[in-house]
Amino acid sequence: MSEYTVRPARSADILGIHTLLEPLVERRILLGKDLAVLYGAVQEFVVAERDGELIGCGALHVMWEDLGEVRTLIVRDDWLHHGVGRALVEGLEDRAVALGLQRLFCLTFEVEFFTRRGFAPIGEQIVDPDVYSQLLRSPDEGVAEFLDLAHVKPNTLGNTRMLKHL
Repeated sequence: MSEYTVRPARSADILGIHTLLEPLVERRILLGKDLAVLYGAVQEFVVAERDGELIGCGALHVMWEDLGEVRTLIVRDDWLHHGVGRALVEGLEDRAVALGLQRLFCLTFEVEFFTRRGFAPIGEQIVDPDVYSQLLRSPDEGVAEFLDLAHVKPNTLGNTRMLKHL
């Protein structure tokens, strides 16, 4: 297979990101996202492409002053085990460092992959109580998953909450 590039996503990539996401939604691996949500988050995404075709994507969502989340990390099945996931995570980590983040969270079934990238499983409440109370006000489901709130538990069954210090 030929080389691929990782770059910031553009609005024209959103339909391709949605196409990558749909099979994982159907298999209940990732939660679905409406196109409006994806377009609104385009600046959070990086994509991997080969010859103009998307083969993977991932997003970095800032949650707090020092904390971000790796979200919607997807590699097309025919590109698994070619370093695409690693390259996407490295691109997201570079963005996190540039933003001044010190920690990255992920919620994943792919524990081995993220462990190789330096993430480790976490328990509950890894932020101080003041930050916790502020994060409780967020309408973002990803923040609720980070906080391990009861109302999102059906979405997170089988997933592992992981953290990396940058």
